[in-house]
Amino acid sequence: MSDGRGPGAPFGDVVDGLRREGLLEPPPPAAEVGEPHEGTGRVQLTFEPAGRTFRVPPGVSVFDAASWNGIAIDSTCGGHGTCRKCLVRVTSGSAPVTRHDRRTFSEDQIAEGWRLACLVKATHDLGLEVPPLVTRPKASTVGVGRQVILRPGVQKRYVELTDPTLADQRTDLQRLRDAVDDLTLNPDLHALRRLPTVLRQSDFKVTAVVVDEVLIDVEPGDTTGSRHAIAYDLGTTTVVATLLDLETGTPVAVASMLNKQQPFGGDVITRISATMMDPEALGRLTQLARQTLSELAGEVLDEGGISPQSVYEVALAGNATMTALLLGIDPEPLGVAPFIQVSADWPVLHASDLGIDVHPGARATIFPALGAYVGGDIVAGMLASGLDRDKRVRLFIDVGTNCEIALSDGERIVTTAAPAGPAFEGGAIRCGMRAADGAIEVITLNAGASGDDEAVTLGVIGDAEPRGICGSGLVDAVAELVRVGLLDESGRLISDEAAAASVPALAGRLATIGDGERVFILHRPTPDAPTVECVYLSQRDVRELQFAKAAISTGWTLLLEELGVTPRDVQQVLLAGSFGSYLSPSSAVRIGLVPKLPVLRIVSAGNVAGEGAKMVLLSARERAGADAMLAEVAYIELSDRPDFNDRFIDQLAFPV
Repeated sequence: MSDGRGPGAPFGDVVDGLRREGLLEPPPPAAEVGEPHEGTGRVQLTFEPAGRTFRVPPGVSVFDAASWNGIAIDSTCGGHGTCRKCLVRVTSGSAPVTRHDRRTFSEDQIAEGWRLACLVKATHDLGLEVPPLVTRPKASTVGVGRQVILRPGVQKRYVELTDPTLADQRTDLQRLRDAVDDLTLNPDLHALRRLPTVLRQSDFKVTAVVVDEVLIDVEPGDTTGSRHAIAYDLGTTTVVATLLDLETGTPVAVASMLNKQQPFGGDVITRISATMMDPEALGRLTQLARQTLSELAGEVLDEGGISPQSVYEVALAGNATMTALLLGIDPEPLGVAPFIQVSADWPVLHASDLGIDVHPGARATIFPALGAYVGGDIVAGMLASGLDRDKRVRLFIDVGTNCEIALSDGERIVTTAAPAGPAFEGGAIRCGMRAADGAIEVITLNAGASGDDEAVTLGVIGDAEPRGICGSGLVDAVAELVRVGLLDESGRLISDEAAAASVPALAGRLATIGDGERVFILHRPTPDAPTVECVYLSQRDVRELQFAKAAISTGWTLLLEELGVTPRDVQQVLLAGSFGSYLSPSSAVRIGLVPKLPVLRIVSAGNVAGEGAKMVLLSARERAGADAMLAEVAYIELSDRPDFNDRFIDQLAFPV
């Protein structure tokens, strides 16, 4: 039986496995299941507000049917029924209510037709309303960088050549080489095809375009004032593109968007799993990554008023999995022990190899990777932050689903990766969401407040009505609950009686849901709103954050021991990436995510991967520095450490 993901995919085996692991509920009682389809013909699904109708094989999930046909439905688990984010409303037809639905929606919402798309099977025609997906999550587009000497790989030379004669029968290429005597010109085929025509149409007054000694074009007239490049940070969640003016070294335009691979899951493991379950998934993931890069290129070029033909180079920093998927390389070896890359570095590529519509001869630089889980984005970040040039003890942490950590003592650099899980992206969190309008990102609790309205202060993205909580808000919430004493050292919410005695102003926000799980209510849409309709932090959410922070703190603890330094020796902590940009340093210290240091030593580094990508476009010397890191930086595999599990358990508790 097929699961709708591709030919031969064993849907039944996969679902049974998920149920055995506790990731899916047991099948609902027979009374909750719709009539079985006879297995023939097609089922018609109509998606609004897109106004698109598709006919799909019976039995596939609505989530998969939408993904096949380019309808984006929010998800961080890739449609496996664990994240509870793939919300749809059945507007015509009917869909049985699953136990997951009852845990996700209120009775009123269920009556209105709200369901989880991955659990709705297309057994008969359905009309479906899909909430708009936030394609522009809040993202850091700039970061900590260094000054570089402006010497890009892209060079232009304007020359005025003498016409050939019977007495001077040098080839067109030799004539150009003789005139451009400070550069080596090795032409590509595109340049040779254009050379004779352009020379004669422009009266032999041309501009040679050279990238790393390769002549990629000959342009009529003097175009030396126009040379551009695009730097990409290819993130698992968000992709950022920056258009650079290589004449001045300044950014012209910047844009970001949600990685179009999102329907396949919110983390690299889920996307790797998709390629293992479905032989067609790799091709779709590659296509989606290239569409993302292409659309971003179009946006920054439109904003900057620049022709695609004047972009002669692109640089891309991404983790090993995102890079492999972009290039159409099977990522399975990255996801299973012993976690092997196909290559640590990459040959010379063209921008067209990545689906980017710029100059046909434009080169593409992809950052090398130190390991399967310390990829090119981290090499770019270390380059931008000067981790290899500073004599101080510095700790670099890129917080995300997979957390990459680097430590330098001024002489050596060691790196590792810690499996933090999806909590920081809002995944696996009951009211979690991405950093978009309506997401709570800052939380302050006032234990001495005189009324409930003054007890909790929320900072919400877009100053909108709170709809959920993003990663920085999650860290803030847990840190504040620890500070006021509602969470004990073990991460357990204290009893109602203890809360009423010690923190009466906040005790009324403690409640229970479902099978008795305790929660802390952050926002009530109305004073009498049932708990399930509120934005809250659950006990399970706290556990998810504990596991994430324990993995990260275990990682940097082991690196400190590797170099023989203590937490007090660390003179600077760099929190990298979009999440690190908005994370409160004091909250990070309070929960033990970073060493216990003065907050002034903790710096939000921002999008350092993007900054590193800019640097290699502005300076060929910096590109050589990135390549040199492969030999200079040591990668340590945590899963190979026999003491990792014991260390992990030691780091679960919150510091007191």
